[in-house]
Amino acid sequence: MGQSDEVSSGRAGLGAVRDALRGVMRNPAKGRSGDAPDRSVSDSVENTPDGAPDDPAGRPPDGMANSPAGSAPDGSTGGLRPWGALGSCLLVAVVVAQVMSGLQPRPILLTSVIVLLLAAGALAFAAGVHGLSRAVAAFAATVAVGYAAEWVGIRTGLPFGEYGYTDVLWPQLGGVPVIVAMAWGGMGLAAHATASAAAPGGRAARIVLGALALTAWDLFLDPQMMRLGLWSWEENGPYRGVPISNFVGWLVVSLLVMVLIDTFLADPAARSAGLVSVYTVMAVMETVGFAAVFDPPDPLVAVTGGICMGVFVVSAWGRWGPRGPGKPGGHERSRRPGEPWDVNEVGAGGADG
Repeated sequence: MGQSDEVSSGRAGLGAVRDALRGVMRNPAKGRSGDAPDRSVSDSVENTPDGAPDDPAGRPPDGMANSPAGSAPDGSTGGLRPWGALGSCLLVAVVVAQVMSGLQPRPILLTSVIVLLLAAGALAFAAGVHGLSRAVAAFAATVAVGYAAEWVGIRTGLPFGEYGYTDVLWPQLGGVPVIVAMAWGGMGLAAHATASAAAPGGRAARIVLGALALTAWDLFLDPQMMRLGLWSWEENGPYRGVPISNFVGWLVVSLLVMVLIDTFLADPAARSAGLVSVYTVMAVMETVGFAAVFDPPDPLVAVTGGICMGVFVVSAWGRWGPRGPGKPGGHERSRRPGEPWDVNEVGAGGADG
């Protein structure tokens, strides 16, 4: 073989090697002997809803980490899981009982039933998001604080003012109807979840807004319960006989309630459509009741309570994008190729009950 032939043969060999290297770079899977064809990173990014490739370590994508089993990628479970389904049924029962109560000449007969259904529904929704043990702990702590505040209140006048319960609601423990403490628990969870959806950014904002949302409910509760003769005030106040000190006391106790709920829940910033629905249903039903159902109607309470609770309802649902509440527009940051999953970043997404 001549020198020119050797040069030509060498160039051909180098060209073959170069072409082979280019093929491997285009599809690395083909460069591994015996491996099945695999998607390239770009294909993985394009075919993933969030624009993030599948994790080779098998870790879940953003929104799935730290979420209950069976939750959607955005951390929402909706009403598809057993706890959510149970909560939804109980919430429907609350609406039915409220309507029946408004049609009866003695609505007091269904008052305890409504509160029990509300508390059970809120607990079910919370269990679907945070797990049963965490939900029960938060609920029990709230009930205990509510009961303690009422027990101290009827004896000292602090923090609500001078008032006392009648013997209409039973059973009573130490002069405080047990159903009143249950109401603190159910609406406490609902108000906290509503605040979490309205202000998903920080703990302080969530606690303050939750306390305000729970206090707003009392703009309906006190006038309605006084109508039914469940309790009375030593001195009449400016708001349908309710003193201003009552609302100050409610805000103080509600702040403590929100701190406890925030402490006991697994992910206090988690989204819960069910609990927000509980708060929404109560706002709507109370507004309609005072505006048109109760005899006589009370437009002042309907407007005042409706606006104050409505602010939190609109704020919570207004931040409900395609990916759930607390996510304006539903957009989340996509993970760049090669970037590790950050499970700590997912916690703010939470889950939905």
